Amino acid sequence: MSELKEGSDAPDFKGLDQNDKSISLSQFSGKKLVLYFYPKDNTPGCTKESCNLRDNYSDLLGKGYSIVGVSADSAAKHQNFIAKYELPFPLIADVDKEIISAYGCWGLKKFMGREYEGILRKTFVIENNKIVKLFEKVKTNDHAKQILEAMN
Repeated sequence: MSELKEGSDAPDFKGLDQNDKSISLSQFSGKKLVLYFYPKDNTPGCTKESCNLRDNYSDLLGKGYSIVGVSADSAAKHQNFIAKYELPFPLIADVDKEIISAYGCWGLKKFMGREYEGILRKTFVIENNKIVKLFEKVKTNDHAKQILEAMN
């Protein structure tokens, strides 16, 4: 599969959220979707990113965006994360990493001099099944502003 970039067709996906409710790309046909991939619930960077999107949720909704998060955590872990931080958007439990892989969000990472495979933090803004913006350098503390400024 070729690497996804702005202008690429968004890979079709179907997954289950924290409540075992099905979420698919087709549900967002004709809408704007912020699809963000993050490594793990309840870790510092992922919590900052998710809470920043939560804190700016009404601004994003006002601009017509839906938000869906994706990680390999289980639905139960997602339920805990959502309850703990009062997240108003669904999180897909992609435990088999099918969506994560389809979006090129699995790869080599480096941390404290160690290399390992893991989930890469990326955000895709999708409109009409096309990737209109791709963030590979996500500002976890200010991600909503990063999205809104880029899309103006």
